[in-house]
Amino acid sequence: MSHYRIFYFKGRLWLILIVILLSACSSGAPQTPRPGTTENARQTPSETSPDLRETRTPGEDVTPPTGTPTPQPLAASVNGVGIALAEFDAELGRFEQATGSTANEADRQRVLDELINQELLAQAAAENGFLLDPATLQARLEQLIKQAGGSEALAAWLSANSYNESDFRQQLGRAIAAAWMRDRIVAEVGTTAEQVHTRQILLRSAQKAGQALAQLQAGEDFVVLAKEYDPLTGGELGWLPRGVLYHPALDEALFKLEAGQYSAVIETPAGFHILYALERDPAHSIDPQARLILQESALQRWLAERRQQSSIEVISR
Repeated sequence: MSHYRIFYFKGRLWLILIVILLSACSSGAPQTPRPGTTENARQTPSETSPDLRETRTPGEDVTPPTGTPTPQPLAASVNGVGIALAEFDAELGRFEQATGSTANEADRQRVLDELINQELLAQAAAENGFLLDPATLQARLEQLIKQAGGSEALAAWLSANSYNESDFRQQLGRAIAAAWMRDRIVAEVGTTAEQVHTRQILLRSAQKAGQALAQLQAGEDFVVLAKEYDPLTGGELGWLPRGVLYHPALDEALFKLEAGQYSAVIETPAGFHILYALERDPAHSIDPQARLILQESALQRWLAERRQQSSIEVISR
């Protein structure tokens, strides 16, 4: 991809969680067992430990424990549902194991935010009619056992990654519910949209950008001039829908242009841009990469709105 195609990927860790991890939970696509939220791949199953298969007969009555249980310390509360401090600590440990470094304050916040976001999605799934029955959860677990190479291999992987069976089942169930809700959100992003076939001239100094703009104003052809500044791609960005350029000022300027028009110089952290609209289409097919960006943006907007509507209390982290 050319350095000119500057799309805005925000929340990389959460994108990996939602688009890769949870899609596997909802679609059944082959995936290394991974119901948590850390960024990198975890250890491969290698050791042996007890069988994880469900042995209780479906519908069998289970006598609840007697006495009053001691309340678990919480890392956060999401609309009255607690996220256990032990779960957060375990997930933070997996994050550190995956990255090979000690988590800093920003990392700790990201890990907690991911747990909160997943809980918000799971709660919304329940509100929208999703019901995870035990048979579905068990079927997903059986699939993971097969992918891991057997129940002993999966159990060894869980042990190596600080999971116990109960926590694993609970987090897997939440991940499946969150995936279901995520699918509903991103499905609202269509496959076509108003788009502009775009080229640009991107320069590192305001002076050079001003000179390029003066050349255009003097009658220089944009395509010819763009090839002088970038012989490899000629500044070609392809067809762009709203919302994929990495800086809002670029998006705003681009969609004000009619075919054959160029913009003023636009300064962003990447440099100084001059955009050119070769042609426009009110319903052009969206490139898969661009659609992924739009889906992530839709998800992030939903999460931001949901957080505003929710009662979230951070207790300890």
